[in-house]
Amino acid sequence: MAHGAGCLCGAVRISIDAEPMAARMCWCRLCQYLGGGTGTVNVCFPADKVETQGEVRWHESVADSGNRMRRGFCPQCGTPLFSLAESRPHLLFIRAGALDDPGLIGPQAVIWTSTAPDWAHIDPDLPHYPAQIPPVS
Repeated sequence: MAHGAGCLCGAVRISIDAEPMAARMCWCRLCQYLGGGTGTVNVCFPADKVETQGEVRWHESVADSGNRMRRGFCPQCGTPLFSLAESRPHLLFIRAGALDDPGLIGPQAVIWTSTAPDWAHIDPDLPHYPAQIPPVS
């Protein structure tokens, strides 16, 4: 089944020709910046099944895990769209809020809880981890 995603202003559209592989909520400090103070929910798809129309700008950084990351966003409205670990280029993470159907898949785990603020709600029904967990295959 095909899925769509995009940014707030519509300048970037994303076509996904695959089902989600996994979804996680992340409370690492970088995701807190991306989420404006909250954690982010990131949905994993095979990178070769994702096509993008419109300009995406990329910011490179090193994540709390030590992984070199590229994070894509719309240069027009600033919507965070993607995360890509250089060590796993076959996986592309799309922010759940950018999906046309943000309810497509909910988080299956919560990671980096050790850096979440005291007020963060960590769903007790989900597995949660103080740091990074192994990636999906």
